Amino acid sequence: MKVILDSTQTVIEIVVDGRVVPARVWEGHTEEGTPVIAWITRVSPQTHDPDVAATFGRELHETARPSLAMPAGLRFIL
Repeated sequence: MKVILDSTQTVIEIVVDGRVVPARVWEGHTEEGTPVIAWITRVSPQTHDPDVAATFGRELHETARPSLAMPAGLRFIL
């Protein structure tokens, strides 16, 4: 499955391994067009090139207002 995601301005707290951590809400869709929401706690560029890393950092701070409803069915959470 491929998912295309866009970062939003919303940051929530989720519990991971018994610890509360911040997670940015990302929204998007699958290749088939199914709308999805993801709660992402970490994103790391896999490069040693400082220019690429700097560009990634700038792009990571570009956010949009969320447009999808936030409730999630727990059956789809990994």
